[in-house]
Amino acid sequence: MNARPISRPGSALLRRLREPAPPQPERCGFCGVRLPSGHRHVVDTDDRALACTCPACAMLFETPGAAEGRYRKVPDRYLMDPAHELGRSDWESLQIPVSTAFFFRNTALRRLIALYPSPAGPTESELDPQTWEFTLGRTRLAGLLEPDVEALLLRRTTEGLQYFLVPIDVCYELVGRMRLHWQGFDGGSRARAELDSFFARVEQRARVLAQEVAL
Repeated sequence: MNARPISRPGSALLRRLREPAPPQPERCGFCGVRLPSGHRHVVDTDDRALACTCPACAMLFETPGAAEGRYRKVPDRYLMDPAHELGRSDWESLQIPVSTAFFFRNTALRRLIALYPSPAGPTESELDPQTWEFTLGRTRLAGLLEPDVEALLLRRTTEGLQYFLVPIDVCYELVGRMRLHWQGFDGGSRARAELDSFFARVEQRARVLAQEVAL
């Protein structure tokens, strides 16, 4: 008699659970259309959340008066200002416990928010308003910062302090990357390599502030 494999109840389910699920396509949070990679976002200012959007829906939040509504389109500008350098003492005054942080103005809470990446996701740091004004508020980049949708992104390195004006969704992308690659107490070599690569891309995209003003 030929032996046949015994089919155990649930074996097919166990196989499916062991196999990685294919990634689900991202869709517009407003009309549901499937989105390509590199799509735009809008900020839900009530829930402090990002929503994916297609080009057509994104245009709805570019009309006059849209800036006063619940949703605001995230711009696509990257700026740096080499003429105004920040030093180690500036960073220490901010009292951020890690090497990277971002700062943005939240209109719903009517205050400045300081966040930094951690294994648990974005972590908020208490920031004294006077410290902000003395350290970052006097910079030209801070003067251009659009509430809710843009942030000042800072990183302390052995060479000094890097800082850029970037879209807010880029900062949350960084948080996600750090959470994915973080190992051990200090993040590990893989997280540091990802951080180096991320800031290299930001610096490559950033325009010097003087060039932006001249346009």
